Amino acid sequence: MKVAEIMTPNVHLASPGESLQKIAKRMAVDDVGFLPVGENDRLVGTITDRDIVVRAVAEGKDGNATVRDVMTKDVKYCFEDEDIEHVAQNMGDIQVRRLPVLNRDKRLVGVVSLADAVLKEDPATAGIAMSGVVVPGGAHAT
Repeated sequence: MKVAEIMTPNVHLASPGESLQKIAKRMAVDDVGFLPVGENDRLVGTITDRDIVVRAVAEGKDGNATVRDVMTKDVKYCFEDEDIEHVAQNMGDIQVRRLPVLNRDKRLVGVVSLADAVLKEDPATAGIAMSGVVVPGGAHAT
């Protein structure tokens, strides 16, 4: 199965200059925890609800801080025509639960998540990926 068959299309973009408060409200309304960040027709990062908590709130930043201040700049992505099994394995290897999906012209066409793989693909595929993503770490692991 190809990524295009299970991804969420028509994804909203965050802008690097938008306030965290605005983005957090959009995430709440859309019931999402992940947004690609675009600037000048380019994918320049991603922002998650966890980024907002760990890189903003925990550091004392307020809702007026910008997406640029806390976004992940090392953009990982996949292509819509890739096999989901390969992409899910890669997601486990790089320990991410969601990826922006691009077409071969490098235009954003959607987002794929491990949840998509669980719901729409072979559960074993998602299980392999999840085993990489859920590697214990941090203070709670000891």
